[in-house]
Amino acid sequence: MRDTLNRQIDYMRLSVTDRCNLRCRYCMPAEGVPLIAHRDILRYEELLQVARAAVALGIDRFKVTGGEPLVRRGITDFIRALKALPGVNQVTLTTNGLRLPPLLDGLLAAGLDAVNISIDTLDNAQYQAITRSAHTADEVRAVIRQCAGQLPTKVNVVLLPETAPQRIPLARLAEGLPVDVRFIERMPIGAAGIDADEPVHINVIDLLRTVWPGLHPIDVRRGNGPARYFSAPELQGCIGLIEAVSHSFCEGCNRVRLTSTGFIKSCLCYPAGTDLKPLLRGGADEAALCAALRHAILGKPAAHCFVQREEVIEHKNMNQIGG
Repeated sequence: MRDTLNRQIDYMRLSVTDRCNLRCRYCMPAEGVPLIAHRDILRYEELLQVARAAVALGIDRFKVTGGEPLVRRGITDFIRALKALPGVNQVTLTTNGLRLPPLLDGLLAAGLDAVNISIDTLDNAQYQAITRSAHTADEVRAVIRQCAGQLPTKVNVVLLPETAPQRIPLARLAEGLPVDVRFIERMPIGAAGIDADEPVHINVIDLLRTVWPGLHPIDVRRGNGPARYFSAPELQGCIGLIEAVSHSFCEGCNRVRLTSTGFIKSCLCYPAGTDLKPLLRGGADEAALCAALRHAILGKPAAHCFVQREEVIEHKNMNQIGG
């Protein structure tokens, strides 16, 4: 369906958990993480109910997110059931990759269409500092290699001041493998708002052109998101920029988000939305769910307010939202 600004809403980011096996500093606090009680997280059957209603409104593409979605038991069966719903055209997954190797064959058999793998640095010590974990960047890099030959793979890199020397090494992943490397401006919400005075935009393309002078923009859609893509003859994959702060793409926003607790968010920047859990647990039928989803979509704001940071009023962390 279309919202009040005539934007076609056809994509839902669907969070299955707020849990994660990492504690990335821009996503979650180091300690005292307020985890949601299991009883308050939607059951898979409830998530599928929402997905059916979404499909009835014209949403046919789903991104399964977390937290870290692969920490939830039964995730492969859920993705199989989601992909099998009549009218669903695409199911993709965003993950830190660490739990992916033993699940990959099952996810491919379940019909997973693509995967996004997050890694902000290839330096092992820096990776451990950012993620507050004992895992290494080498582990994630091996997972990227494993996935690259089997399904469309994107590498998500959040731009952080301390990882500036890693821009070129990370981009080289697209030279050696058929993967897209996407540099993402950090959005100042939740835990990321702590460092709100840090610069969020770095001219990555000018830097990368010192290595690949032929890097040029391409007008090709390579997924469901707002990334601007660039290509060069030496690269197997593409370089993407997701510039939510410095180059707003709100006029073309096509998405809504479902949190793991059943709350529909029409914009990441604001806490407003529609709570579907009372409907789901009160026996509401598909028509009632469709009406609630329609209400949330019609309430979608014209734009975020990331530039005027003092106006950003979403204080939940990204793991709680399903960013």
